[in-house]
Amino acid sequence: MKLTLYKCENISSMLSPDSCWLKMHFTQDLLNQTMCNPHSHNPSSRLTHDTVEHVRYRILQHFNTTPDEYSVIFTSGSTAALKLVAESFPWRPPTAAEPASQFCYLTDNHTSVVGIRGVISALGVVSLPVSPEEIEARAKDVDQSEGSSCQTPHLFCYPAQSNFSGRKYPLGYVRGIQARQLYPACDSKGRWFVLLDAASFASCSPLDLQEHSANFVPFSFYKMFGFPTGLGALLVRNDTAALLRKTYFGGGTAAAYLAGDNYYVPASNMSSRFEDGTVSFLDIIALNHSFDSLHTLTGGMDKIQLHTFGLTRYTYMLLSSLCHGNGQPVAQIYSDSEFENPSTQGAILNFNLMDCHGQMIGYSQVDKLASLFNIHLRTGCFCNTGACQLFLGITNQVVKSNLQAGHVCGDNIDLVDGRPTGSVRVSFGYMSTFQDCQNFLNFVADCFVEKPVKVDQDKLDRLKSNTSSKGSSQCLLTMLTNGKPDHIDEREHASTDLVVNQRGGKAITKDAKSHEKAQTLTNIYIYPIKSCAAFEVTDWPVGALGLLHDRGWMVVNGNRVCLNQKREPRLCLIHPQIYLPSNTLLLQASGMNAICVPLKNHSEPPQSHRVCQNMVCGDRVETVDCGDEAASWLSEFLGQPCRLIRQSPDFSRDMKKGHEKEVSSTALSLVNEAQYLIVNRASVDLLQRHITNRYSITCYYCLRPLDTQTLISRFRANLVISGKEPFEEDDWSHLIIGNTHFQVRIAGKLCLISVCDNMSQGV
Repeated sequence: MKLTLYKCENISSMLSPDSCWLKMHFTQDLLNQTMCNPHSHNPSSRLTHDTVEHVRYRILQHFNTTPDEYSVIFTSGSTAALKLVAESFPWRPPTAAEPASQFCYLTDNHTSVVGIRGVISALGVVSLPVSPEEIEARAKDVDQSEGSSCQTPHLFCYPAQSNFSGRKYPLGYVRGIQARQLYPACDSKGRWFVLLDAASFASCSPLDLQEHSANFVPFSFYKMFGFPTGLGALLVRNDTAALLRKTYFGGGTAAAYLAGDNYYVPASNMSSRFEDGTVSFLDIIALNHSFDSLHTLTGGMDKIQLHTFGLTRYTYMLLSSLCHGNGQPVAQIYSDSEFENPSTQGAILNFNLMDCHGQMIGYSQVDKLASLFNIHLRTGCFCNTGACQLFLGITNQVVKSNLQAGHVCGDNIDLVDGRPTGSVRVSFGYMSTFQDCQNFLNFVADCFVEKPVKVDQDKLDRLKSNTSSKGSSQCLLTMLTNGKPDHIDEREHASTDLVVNQRGGKAITKDAKSHEKAQTLTNIYIYPIKSCAAFEVTDWPVGALGLLHDRGWMVVNGNRVCLNQKREPRLCLIHPQIYLPSNTLLLQASGMNAICVPLKNHSEPPQSHRVCQNMVCGDRVETVDCGDEAASWLSEFLGQPCRLIRQSPDFSRDMKKGHEKEVSSTALSLVNEAQYLIVNRASVDLLQRHITNRYSITCYYCLRPLDTQTLISRFRANLVISGKEPFEEDDWSHLIIGNTHFQVRIAGKLCLISVCDNMSQGV
């Protein structure tokens, strides 16, 4: 499929990622030269100082400016640079003669910009959020002599590129605000200064500060190069520097001061005055090699911009045209443009996926599946609540209601009442390739598109109107289906009359349908140690946290970080078994002598590791170490320092309610989300048939696909039910097994259930 990509076809060959380039040259630099604190005068200090100053010059050169016009202040990142401006800008409260300073910011700004409000709230300064449409729509001609005597300083902040949607805002806004020709500057007398947030923009776009001379420009180096991390900078125009006020002074920032008297004279050099203490000089020196590798591999920011825009436009065209077999679109894309021009759109694609019924698919589900394909996405609101609200139609009241429902920034609650709380973002960099785009599109088609794959031909024709290629939709279908159309998902023909039982039990649907079909509970599994092998039983007691001793233990590494099979695949080879009569946990693995661990520690372990704090799915849990014998056994088998820990019996962890308001407070063990996990054999059978069909079509020489029983084991379910119809469990709300009642909620295609009563019947 040939698309117009702004003549950047040749850059991919230039971008063969020589991952050793930066590391090799930086390491060689450290081996050949001694670097140390640049605040001294010995030879190594002077060398370090001179190297740091050279890097400052390279940074200014990168943005087409000079030390005569701008100063470089190193910070720990963009956020620290913004905080520095917030704390040093000369805010003024209102007086009888002049109005108060104004802090004005675009609503499509990063949290770190909006957070400046916290600094100025007690200073009598006005905070004014401005929507993107208002800047030009409310602009008006102002007599420049009018109000020229007013010296009140105001600050307007806007991003050169939205970190949410990739929209590029006109750099001409800088002069327009400074000259009081654009809103809100045209409505307020005083001196207007502009902070141009370049954190997202600078990663893939050239910024010319000769032409667009913003007063303050914060950015982050890891967004530009990937390495070094924890390092950013604030560029300050020198004619603005004298206005900034600094109260705290640290090492290296003083020309002179007295310890016994209130006397302090700041350093005359702008950078020295604001860089408290010793800068991260080794990371700064690494920037030399970062700039070298960027220019050597790419040829400069103009080529990077064309290359990354080409990738983004390619992905946008195909994803926005992709449809389910019934014609429903696959993606809702959040953008103000159709990716026509790199001057208005950056290398960011923001979207949510939808099923064949038009219902949103939660971003957490997309993220988890993507990780299995080694695709790294960003999900949520990306620290940009303003843009998230605008594109997703989330009102202020809904934000507050979501918080009451348990949703906070950064969690995995992706849908509340069926509406998304965030989205999925794909960002491209100069090392990205067209193969990356195709891998991502294939992932979407394989995991989220109801077959057969279709394309909105009219939309694709309109988007590719600049090309003369024919038959693009067929090429797209071929790429996404490997040349063979997939069969229509049999699920659309499955019955929705959902009533299930086990040994006389029943499942109650949301519609409380009364007719029943006999079903069977075929397997019961417990997983004593999180991420280790299953222990199958025929009956088992139910405790307060679920099946007794299920996920009661976990393995942590030397840094006390929980190990799972993604981090340590050999965990699946450890076979734990519970012996209730002897009150022991037996650990077995091939090539190892079995050991027994008491279910409860009768003798107190050493104080050094008796009780500790660990994280499970974002929750902090209190755990107890199981002793040195188990630790030595695990460390030997896994080949790294490990310890076995169990959840403290005195600690209580509750299930996250999220938007499942009907689920009452439920105590959890070390499970991820709920007390039990249930799978339906009929659903797994259907999945297995799809896998078999796909292997026979696309992978003749591949290994045989998994059989149904092996596939069931991959889901690590506690309860396996032999259902009548595939995916009927999606509509269950309750389940009754014997005398025990369970509530059901769905996570992807798996049923998570919790006990509704306090019974402890055998299951």
